Amino acid sequence: MKNKISLLKIFCAAALAFSIFSCKENKKEESADVKEEVPMDSTDLALLDLNLPDGFEIKVYARGVDGARSMAMGPDGTLFVGTRNENTVYALQDKDGDYKAETVMVLDTMEVPNGIAMRNGDLYVAQVGSLWKYPNIESQLGGTLSKELVYDDYPTEFHHGWKYIAFGPDDKLYVPVGAPCNICDSTVVDERFATITRMDPDGSNREIYAHGVRNSVGFTWDDKGEMWFTDNGRDMLGDDVPPCELNHITEAGQHFGYPFCHGGTVKDPEFGDQRPCSDFVPPAKALGAHVAPLAVKFKSGTMFPASYNGKAFIAEHGSWNRSKKVGYRIMLADIENGVVKGTEPFIDGWLNDETQKVTGRPVDLLWMKDGSLLISDDYGDAIYRVTYSDTQVASN
Repeated sequence: MKNKISLLKIFCAAALAFSIFSCKENKKEESADVKEEVPMDSTDLALLDLNLPDGFEIKVYARGVDGARSMAMGPDGTLFVGTRNENTVYALQDKDGDYKAETVMVLDTMEVPNGIAMRNGDLYVAQVGSLWKYPNIESQLGGTLSKELVYDDYPTEFHHGWKYIAFGPDDKLYVPVGAPCNICDSTVVDERFATITRMDPDGSNREIYAHGVRNSVGFTWDDKGEMWFTDNGRDMLGDDVPPCELNHITEAGQHFGYPFCHGGTVKDPEFGDQRPCSDFVPPAKALGAHVAPLAVKFKSGTMFPASYNGKAFIAEHGSWNRSKKVGYRIMLADIENGVVKGTEPFIDGWLNDETQKVTGRPVDLLWMKDGSLLISDDYGDAIYRVTYSDTQVASN
């Protein structure tokens, strides 16, 4: 049962402090860019209009994070945030431990730094065709910024080229390469297109891990070490076709259908005659058409009730290619023994179905050490924190 959760208005915090570092390797330009003060007051973000299950509450963790997308947490509690169109990598700090980031720094500037990941204190940032590592990144904050090039020879096509990256339980770095089009057989140009690749942390031993993946901007692993990933379905086939997908990889080398088959059942009108849908791994769950699923994460920590154990949270960024908007919410997938039993909204209200007004677009999900959940929003330029308590108002 859901209800609209009352949101206590957060008083304006101190002005956001910004320190800017240049993107030049091993060199810092002394400069400062103080942006206009953005209050932590969340009323303009319409969080009061959001629907959450009983006992849950959502508050602002950070504001003024323009185009906030992928997130990674440093060992010392610095939250790093990548962007797609803003060409900015941010470093956010909550120094007083009140679960509000009072400091937002521009760590670096580069083209399309959407994908970020953390490993042993090192920050990895993926551009469309290259990957950088910032060794022991939290020790660099406030000093000379140093980074190392891991590779610069991946495809450079921008269409679906922005990256979501993550380290798996095998300590391999997983990097998708989206199809450079709406619909095409791009593998004849470069076999890495429409795949998820993986490699060692230094960029060596690269291989294709999954085929037939049009545009994945989110993946994670279950307690068995098996990958689950979202995939955005093709456009221009109508409002309700084809579905977006939640997929489950059970072994390396599997093919998930693109560009021949969509959603496990939809034969592509241009390429479907070449191979039947029966040749491919069907989705674990067909999601709504054009909902644009991005991050997917299994519940972590002990703050949320045990009834959420084993369930996956999915950020639906929301449609653009549809006569009536859909998505703009966090969905919950009930998964048991690798089988999706069903899905339901966990948080919705960023889209008003009646007026079609949009107030937020969730992108990435990240679990904090205390078991609360962070959500990035590239429409509201903010990071939110979801908490749970036995009462209607969740405490810090």
